Amino acid sequence: METHRRPPVIDMTPEGEFRDAPPSPAAGLLDRALARVGAAGMVVAVVAGGLLLAGLAVLAISILLPIAILAGAIGAGSLWWRMRRARRDGTAPQGVRFVIIRR
Repeated sequence: METHRRPPVIDMTPEGEFRDAPPSPAAGLLDRALARVGAAGMVVAVVAGGLLLAGLAVLAISILLPIAILAGAIGAGSLWWRMRRARRDGTAPQGVRFVIIRR
């Protein structure tokens, strides 16, 4: 243990109860103004962080959307080609039809 440090002071009454902390001095005009400026700065920082996250989401969607469209087009082309070849070879299932229900 370090012996050069002073032990903490525990402020208790003789009955064994803790004393309340002494009241802090009243804040001056500069303290109140700085508190308001700091609070406004925190609000601006939170809003800017939210806008940053929204911008990153838009960026991610703008990058991933063309990839998803291209992958869907490749998949649809592959299915079309396989069905075309199956019809040509006569191995396509006759009972399978695509049905679109409109409401």
